[in-house]
Amino acid sequence: MFISGGVESFLQGAVNAKVDLTTDAVTTLYTAPSAATFNFSLCHSILVSEDSGNADTIDVTITNTSDAIFSLFKVKAVGANGTVELLTRDLVINSGEILKVEAATANRLHVVASILEFTNYR
Repeated sequence: MFISGGVESFLQGAVNAKVDLTTDAVTTLYTAPSAATFNFSLCHSILVSEDSGNADTIDVTITNTSDAIFSLFKVKAVGANGTVELLTRDLVINSGEILKVEAATANRLHVVASILEFTNYR
């Protein structure tokens, strides 16, 4: 896959980032590569599944390379035994940025993100 317009970008790979939220602490889901040849990542999907039979909530943030934290979803509800797709459009993740998740309650939520990584070389 090739994307043009400003800077040429080539698909480097696809990532299926997954985490089982066994604590209620902030947990890293995905860190974009920070190599000099890396351009950006596109996150196509963030699925959150509740598997304990109890409704819960999740927070999702992105941290930039200056350690500033930006909230994407705050106290997003996930129904008992349900699955929620958080994204309605692709999310651009720049070089070195970190996608983080936090469950309100431990041992209830699984998170899966589908991500494409792009580089500026073939």
